[in-house]
Amino acid sequence: MIVASPFAGVLLDADGLVSPKTVTGTFGITQPQLAEAAGLSRDAVSKAARLRSPATQKRLRDMVEIIARVAVWAGGPQQALAWYRATPIPALGDQTAEAAVKGGQAAAVRAYLDAIAVGGYA
Repeated sequence: MIVASPFAGVLLDADGLVSPKTVTGTFGITQPQLAEAAGLSRDAVSKAARLRSPATQKRLRDMVEIIARVAVWAGGPQQALAWYRATPIPALGDQTAEAAVKGGQAAAVRAYLDAIAVGGYA
């Protein structure tokens, strides 16, 4: 589930799927850049059948949920995307949130963000 943020609600289409067109517009990136950030192929975000697959939607939702949570304190969606892609997380062996999501460790990033939210240390 996507955590409430100023932009999270607009990232889903009428069917409740993550919309690449809206995500790319919100973050100011291209579809190939979205695919790269989520660890997906270009076809996964551009072909309707691939986009609707549960695996593609899970990866996109993981990415969007994490960025939505970070956007509140990062200053907006573009800054949150920059954090997601470039900031090493010490608790995750200095890998970025992007690397963790690509490696199937989105739950670890969410747990890290939960710990930070309640006053834990990075």
